[in-house]
Amino acid sequence: MTQQQQQDFFDRIADQNQQYRYRLPSRHEAGRFLHRLLDFMFPITQDCREFENERDTADIFGEIRQQLDCLLRPLGQKLETTPAEVTEKFFERLPEVFELLLLDANEITENDPASVGTEEVIAVYPGFMAIATYRIAHLLEECDVPLLPRMLTEYAHSLTGIDIHPKAIIGHSFFIDHGTGVVIGETTEIGNHVMIYQGVTLGATHVAKSLASQKRHPTIEDRVVIYANATILGGRTVIGHGTVVGGNAWITQSVPAYSQVYNQSEVEIKPQPA
Repeated sequence: MTQQQQQDFFDRIADQNQQYRYRLPSRHEAGRFLHRLLDFMFPITQDCREFENERDTADIFGEIRQQLDCLLRPLGQKLETTPAEVTEKFFERLPEVFELLLLDANEITENDPASVGTEEVIAVYPGFMAIATYRIAHLLEECDVPLLPRMLTEYAHSLTGIDIHPKAIIGHSFFIDHGTGVVIGETTEIGNHVMIYQGVTLGATHVAKSLASQKRHPTIEDRVVIYANATILGGRTVIGHGTVVGGNAWITQSVPAYSQVYNQSEVEIKPQPA
């Protein structure tokens, strides 16, 4: 690259940089905030220097508050209020999120025969990590914070293979088992005591920018179980209370309460060799 080509490249980057509508914190710092907040609420693993050194809990809490305030500052004028006011609102409601996460952890513990206890679920299970990140990101959405919530859920997506949009609405006692490949779209609504297995997609029937303001993803009512690799699509699709959706099912229409939906497979007996 010649000196002139290099300068042209630098100028092109600077010109493009002026066209961006948002400034964002780094993904590294967003992830660091997420881990520190989860470690603070669930200090089960003891690799955190804050707890090994027996630091004052209030001091750690204060540092995490400052960290969120710092993450919000690049968003600047895109916030409805000041970063300090958003931070205050977030931490006022954080106890609600904590209680929801305890319900999620207990639901997983009580329904997964492989679980040896809540501690394992919180420290090890990717489903719990994804749900916890979603609930934190969803709270930021409710505080009218742009982009940062999605940054958090995509960070968790990269770690767990579970993609939950922060604008989805999910009730209490939610259980994602195994989890790899789960996709929960932006306008999905999920009730209480719902269990989802790996590979499940709660998606839209069409992908078009013109549909952005519409409900595009399904509604899952209370106590529904959705087994592996089932696909449920459409904003008008409602899966009724207590329904069981079998593995590999494809659903684009509503299902009444207490239904059982299965993908029928065929078994052929091959002729035995002579």
